[in-house]
Amino acid sequence: MQLPGKTVVVTGAASGIGRAVAQTMRDEGAHVIGVDRDLTEDVDDFFQVDLLEPSSIDDLIRALPGDVDGLCNIAGVAPSRPAAEVLTVNLLALQRLTSGMIPKLTDGASIVHLASMAGNGWRENIEQVTEILSIGWNDVDGFVDRHGLDNGARSYFLSKEAVIVWTMQNRWTWRERGIRMNCVSPGPVDTPILPDFLEMLGDRAQESVRNMDRHGRPDDVAPVVAFLLTDEAAWFRGANLTPDGGMGAHLALKRFDLHE
Repeated sequence: MQLPGKTVVVTGAASGIGRAVAQTMRDEGAHVIGVDRDLTEDVDDFFQVDLLEPSSIDDLIRALPGDVDGLCNIAGVAPSRPAAEVLTVNLLALQRLTSGMIPKLTDGASIVHLASMAGNGWRENIEQVTEILSIGWNDVDGFVDRHGLDNGARSYFLSKEAVIVWTMQNRWTWRERGIRMNCVSPGPVDTPILPDFLEMLGDRAQESVRNMDRHGRPDDVAPVVAFLLTDEAAWFRGANLTPDGGMGAHLALKRFDLHE
């Protein structure tokens, strides 16, 4: 698995999974352009961007080169943040950057979003997912009010559900140019947002985590993201890869009372 000569944009490159993805890409020979609100020197080029501000995203798109081979949307915020912020960074900013970058992507480019196991329930929440995917940037506060999302982790779950669905919807959107879109949904990973995540989910999360041998590490996830940027992954379209330590299998078996 190598990425020699490829130019890759990685959001959230200053910490956690984003930092690990950026390092893995560089190790595989890619030229990595890091994007984050916090500074980092562990990339080849860096842009400081506030993903809560549409103008900041638009400025980034204009500043980026026109020959990008890969876009990795890794940046995200924890479920303890205000609901509007969670939905904006985890979903709306991802969509705005991705859509704006299409003209700057090379033919055959790969787009990878970081989703989450938290998004696995999209099928049970399809009406809410459909609505959040249809709203404009300026209506996110109204959406939060309409659905009572100010408290709890629902906004985080919804943001990841919507990313998974949006990925599937766009599996063939740019296929005449060979541009593909996929996502990766890790289980609980030891990153700066993990404590907030576990606190917000409480007993529900702890019960599931107790069945795992350990939390994931950023280095468990980064190679999966990197793989989706390689030529060997060219036939993955709208896929959702799940490095989760077996947690997804555990929850599925438990749901249908299929004891291990």
